[in-house]
Amino acid sequence: MKGKMKRKISVIGAGSGMFSLNLIKDLCLTPNLRDSEICFMDIDPERLEASYTLCKRYSEETGVELLITKTTDREECLQGADFILNTVLIGGYKGWKEGWDLGKKWGYRFGGSMHIMHDEAFWINFYQLRMMEEILLDIKRICPDAWYIMIANPVMAGITYLKRKYPEVKLVGLCHGFGGVYNLARELKMDRKDISYEIPGVNHFVWLNSFRYKGEDAMPLLQKWVEEKAEEYGDHCKFSDGLGHKPVDLYKKYGVFPIGDTANPGGGAWGSWYHTGPEVEKRWNEDPDRWFKEYFDSSMASVEKVKNAAYDRTKKVTELIPTEHSTEPMIPIIESLACDIERVIILNTLNDGEYVPGVPKDFEVEIPAVVSGRGIQGLRTKPLPKAVISRMYRDRIAPVEMELAAYSSHNKELLIDLIMMDPFNRTKEQAEGFLEDILNLPYHREMKEYYK
Repeated sequence: MKGKMKRKISVIGAGSGMFSLNLIKDLCLTPNLRDSEICFMDIDPERLEASYTLCKRYSEETGVELLITKTTDREECLQGADFILNTVLIGGYKGWKEGWDLGKKWGYRFGGSMHIMHDEAFWINFYQLRMMEEILLDIKRICPDAWYIMIANPVMAGITYLKRKYPEVKLVGLCHGFGGVYNLARELKMDRKDISYEIPGVNHFVWLNSFRYKGEDAMPLLQKWVEEKAEEYGDHCKFSDGLGHKPVDLYKKYGVFPIGDTANPGGGAWGSWYHTGPEVEKRWNEDPDRWFKEYFDSSMASVEKVKNAAYDRTKKVTELIPTEHSTEPMIPIIESLACDIERVIILNTLNDGEYVPGVPKDFEVEIPAVVSGRGIQGLRTKPLPKAVISRMYRDRIAPVEMELAAYSSHNKELLIDLIMMDPFNRTKEQAEGFLEDILNLPYHREMKEYYK
């Protein structure tokens, strides 16, 4: 039943201005939630103030004056919360880049290296997993009936670890990578409202195995595009494109199409055989180093853009961002849960209903689910090819299990074992030397002590 009761949405890590602005924009465009309070929390007062000011101005300009509050105190932010969005990245981009420089020194490289040359590197995940659990324990104490919505990475390891340990908490993960299917639909000249699909897997490793257009099977249309147009597209598209030579080659190999972050640099640039050297990458039009440079440059430019837009009264905030719904799933899932509006949403949860056949029941999966006032009911998906499941175990599930085993037991030897699972690792000495370099960085004293 649709209600008008005031709800509180708490955003932990709200210093990301564009994320916060998209959230506010979608709230302004969702009448059922316009009476909500949204509380921004961040430990960086300057970035928090910029996000808060920008979002306040946006809501005022659109005539939807939301109750927006801000605080640097997490407990204050959680008081009375109904929904908590976790968007925190501890250490920022500096923590990624310094570790990656050491990784390159020791012979690791972008391409299928999820736990080293990727934004889910083990030294990032250590702090992220700890932070995720601390927030969860605060939720259990302060607002135990609230929904905990995980946006921050590592979604795969975080959902697996926390849902196993705290099955009673209402926890779900979200990732926008599945939206890559709309790029495919656009290339096939399909209106997104006319398509339906299944893209099951584990986070950052999902595959299109059911695709329909206007009620009819669209996989033959995809096959026709691959046979007739994909080669030309791959020759002229930007590097590391989601429909380029590499994803098409994976489709030809496995019979299902990799979507979103499955094969692109943002998801670890799987698989490693496309990235064994510069000449190989050139052949496949792949360039993860350049991809991440552009990503960092764009992100830093967005930070400055938000800061400038927040305080520049000569321009309207609504000129910065269109007044139309984003493709982000945060507000749709909140509206469905709060207002009992049933819809199917792609989300991350445990595979306890065997939604993705072949994946362990106590491991995270990314699946379609029916979301409503009754909660979340996962939908069982069509099986993925056994070859894809085999790769999923080897390259995604097994390393996460090793990482969680090391983290749960404070076991340094298992952490070394995790590094040795990297496709570019050759010797134990290589893994040990790299780990020591990471642990000896000044700001990793806590991690070094933890794994002592």
